[in-house]
Amino acid sequence: MQIIRHYEHVPPGLRGAVYALGNFDGVHLGHQQVIGKAAEVARELGAPLGVLVFEPHPQQFFFPERPFFRLTPFRAKARLLEGLGVDILAALPFDAHMAQKLAPEFVLDVLVNGLHAVHIVAGYDFRFGKGRGGDVAALSYMGEMEGFGVSIVEEVQAGGVTYSSTRIRELLAKGDPRGAADLLGHWWTVETHIQQGDQRGRTIGFPTANLPLGDHVQPALGVYAVKVEIEDGPHKGTYNGVANFGRRPTFDKQDVLLEVHIFDFDGDLYGVHAAISFIEYLRPEQKFDGLESLKAQIAKDSEKARTLLAGS
Repeated sequence: MQIIRHYEHVPPGLRGAVYALGNFDGVHLGHQQVIGKAAEVARELGAPLGVLVFEPHPQQFFFPERPFFRLTPFRAKARLLEGLGVDILAALPFDAHMAQKLAPEFVLDVLVNGLHAVHIVAGYDFRFGKGRGGDVAALSYMGEMEGFGVSIVEEVQAGGVTYSSTRIRELLAKGDPRGAADLLGHWWTVETHIQQGDQRGRTIGFPTANLPLGDHVQPALGVYAVKVEIEDGPHKGTYNGVANFGRRPTFDKQDVLLEVHIFDFDGDLYGVHAAISFIEYLRPEQKFDGLESLKAQIAKDSEKARTLLAGS
């Protein structure tokens, strides 16, 4: 998959693609319908399949003080899109210049004269341009005027529930990673680098890998059954484990941290990039009256997680 960072001076070999437009945070099943439609059109036209997103997400540009909300930061999003067969990812910077483009300017500057798109696919609620002034009707009209095709994908539902990034965030906040996965079409995953912590876990027989969430949305505080994928190095592979996401009240900590105990693992992972998939919520975080009661509970959590993960 080729990644384009700017729409100006796009190499000739990357022009003329079919583009799916959207933020695609989570790359959930509704997003996959939009990208799937774009893939269908690309096959019919014999054109490359492209996806256009903005980095940073426009919400981060307009509301930098808001809490982190992203289901899939850029690296995770790119990995998922590549898995869907996307040929070109146009990850364009969203800055003050882009924010001031009126809807017609966005179409002409970016889609027509920049990317030379031959066909555009968007969801029914796609908005674009300054003040979100452009909608799918305007996009379709400009497609007719400028000579590119437009396909609009209608709302995608399952059991009366609309696939949406907002709904997935709500499910994660409630401690329902399986419900989130049903809408995502894949496990919700945190990708980050393992850091060295206070190594307290080693002293109680449950060594943990410490992972900052970065700009991921925060799920419910508590204990989870997880799968851990190490992407490279001598320990490359997928492992089962149990994770605590919280403030560690037993040790009077206040900062929020993701700590993962990987089952049957012995090795140094400091600095390694890992992907943590949240499979099942086991229990809320709680404060224990001492290390022995904490150790006993971790053992119970680990046993429950092993049983759950054995069938997943």
